[in-house]
Amino acid sequence: MANPEWTQWLPRQRWYAGRDRVVSAVQPHVVVALRDGLNLTLLDVAYTDGSVDRYQVVVPPESEPEAARQLLELMETAAALPASAPARIIGSEQSNTSVVFGEQVILKLFRRVGGGVNPDIELNQVLSAAGDAHVARLLGSFEITVEGQPCALAMASEYNADAVDGWTVATAGDLDREQAYRLGEAVASVHADLAAAFGTSHATMPVDRMRQRLAAAVTHIPQLAAYATAIENRYAALAGEPITVQRVHGDLHLGQVLRTPHRWMLIDFEGEPGAPAAQRRTPDSPLRDIAGMLRSFSYAGIDEVLVGGAFCDGYRYRSGTDPREYAAVLTGYQLDKAVYEATYEARHRPDWLHIPMKAVARLVGDYGS
Repeated sequence: MANPEWTQWLPRQRWYAGRDRVVSAVQPHVVVALRDGLNLTLLDVAYTDGSVDRYQVVVPPESEPEAARQLLELMETAAALPASAPARIIGSEQSNTSVVFGEQVILKLFRRVGGGVNPDIELNQVLSAAGDAHVARLLGSFEITVEGQPCALAMASEYNADAVDGWTVATAGDLDREQAYRLGEAVASVHADLAAAFGTSHATMPVDRMRQRLAAAVTHIPQLAAYATAIENRYAALAGEPITVQRVHGDLHLGQVLRTPHRWMLIDFEGEPGAPAAQRRTPDSPLRDIAGMLRSFSYAGIDEVLVGGAFCDGYRYRSGTDPREYAAVLTGYQLDKAVYEATYEARHRPDWLHIPMKAVARLVGDYGS
């Protein structure tokens, strides 16, 4: 495709994150030939505000299953992967593109790529090595070197054909207290294995990062401006608050968990979409993940007191730590998440903006209760 064609094609893709910006240029940066007539291309997309994103695209675009098949063949080293099996694209995915082979293996083609260690591959490797039952076993990955740094293009994992995502479970009314309890146990299990592998350390509440997010959000969301002073005051009260940090999921919500007939599984360890790679690998409090799940319960219309309480009970049973004992910090993370949600909804789903705005109002009030 020529430059003008890319600028028309990209905004139609679910995984494209630049719809709120104006494109100034699109240039191929690296071309990886998989076979004659089939390439992986890293596109540098420049915007008028000075920002640049790098996306991985398949050329021609309609050949995604075949490109995934070629990548799977390149991964066939330690494990026999079913590259010749029937392939189908999962149509509901938003940030990347995933292809299932024979209901046994799922290959994720990363769309927004960059240099450095990919946290999704990194954490899945560690959790698979630990034998954590709440993550799918990593089977292989594929990366290239760009400008002297590794650039991950794809990863393959075991596929749970009988799994249902947590959002579907919740909105169908099937996330009861027992299921929430088991989900809390699963999250605690993953946190424990990550802490064992990477260690823990001491830090203070990341208030500066929260303030930066708030300042950026207020410029785009007039409704949020009315709460800006109150939110700033809440953040100020948490400045310097000591926390224990470790590697965490970083973007945990109901869409990032799967329910199988036997257990809950956590997926997509890439961290918060759009955040710099270094930030996505920065240790944080496990309470950030817990706050993200509690906010997701609210989005799904679930009773946070009953179901959220059961989730925390399960987490406490498995970890020995009750998240509710750190109410101020937990609420601070929930408030930061609600500001993030408000920014997303204002850009992509304005009709949903009232959901995080209601949460902001409630969470600001909770500090004074």
